[in-house]
Amino acid sequence: MQTDIMLSQGSKVLIIDAKYYTHTTQSQYDVNTLHSHNLYQIFTYVKNKEAQLSAQPHEVAGMLLYARTDEAVQPDKTYWMSGNRISVKTLDLDCKFEEITRQLDDIVDNYFSITKRHLLK
Repeated sequence: MQTDIMLSQGSKVLIIDAKYYTHTTQSQYDVNTLHSHNLYQIFTYVKNKEAQLSAQPHEVAGMLLYARTDEAVQPDKTYWMSGNRISVKTLDLDCKFEEITRQLDDIVDNYFSITKRHLLK
């Protein structure tokens, strides 16, 4: 298994798994839920990385990043699973590239508390 994206800054690691489905969530009895196999997959990536870093201080988190669809329900939630932050976000690809860049920068800024300006120094 190979992650799509792994970002790190100091002792912090964010693993991102990008997904696209026509239907981002599944619905049963009028309740929308995430595809559980995606949550298990990102959780496995996070726990494997955490095991690799066990000899040093670290913080490992994961994110499922879905392409935005035209559905009414768009995932945007953070869970804590066995001590790790697992987020589910959507990325709007139906906009100008500068806006896509801003959305991706926001993900980095929100997790690492840094901005692109700091990365350029």
